[in-house]
Amino acid sequence: MRLIHRGILPCFALLATVPAFAWGPLGHRIVADLAAAQLAPAARAQVDALLASEHAQSLADIANWADTLRDDPDQAALGKATAPLHYVNMHGSCDYKPALDCPDGQCVVGAINHYAAILGNRGLPAAERAQALNFVVHFVGDVHQPLHAGYLQDRGANDYQVQFEGQGSNLHRVWDSGLLSTRHMDARQYAAFLEKQGPVTLPAPIAPLDNPPAQWAEQSCQVVMDQGVYPAGHVITQAYVERQLPVADRQLRRAGKRLADLLNRVLGDSRAVSTPR
Repeated sequence: MRLIHRGILPCFALLATVPAFAWGPLGHRIVADLAAAQLAPAARAQVDALLASEHAQSLADIANWADTLRDDPDQAALGKATAPLHYVNMHGSCDYKPALDCPDGQCVVGAINHYAAILGNRGLPAAERAQALNFVVHFVGDVHQPLHAGYLQDRGANDYQVQFEGQGSNLHRVWDSGLLSTRHMDARQYAAFLEKQGPVTLPAPIAPLDNPPAQWAEQSCQVVMDQGVYPAGHVITQAYVERQLPVADRQLRRAGKRLADLLNRVLGDSRAVSTPR
């Protein structure tokens, strides 16, 4: 788990402006549990083999690994190198522009494509592919947290202070974990609650179709732009929770479905796969 694939370039300090946490442990485990329930047999066999190589039992067990790197002295270098890969800064609109929003692939969109290609390459060592699985599971969750495709100016709302449940916080943290915690469920209970809602409807792809994670980021950005995510008066009211929690639930369901689709595609046969669809 100490590999750094040479295709990922070193961290750019100017890009590392948003802390590398999204959904919090609960949200990432929910996404992983939702995806695990939708794996095809061939992909499940591959996932199980890679998990066994890490002494893990489920996708949920590895879902938060990427957020622990910076606190582990043995993994600090990897944590620093991958810090910009947890988010994408959309500059002025929700129209993803690679050269501006993700130079040299240093954003969550580039990271998903990069690590999915490693994961799907049967010619690479199992340890490298297992590490890629860790990153793919986590980054697909990240790109669906709307504020991980938000405004550069306030560091994805880390600098937007709010009052939530009688305490000071920031809007990014509320979306990471605060909203989800109001359901008072653990990850398996929450995933089961979402599964009871039936299959999630995904937005229709739009041209160009060569970079689906970019469209996922654009859709997350639209949540920030269009759905009143920034609360009036900097106060998270019960009305805000009731309005935005279903939005967060939908994003979790989309993330679980898309993660399963990606894993089914790159692990479903013996061919190396370079880009998720």
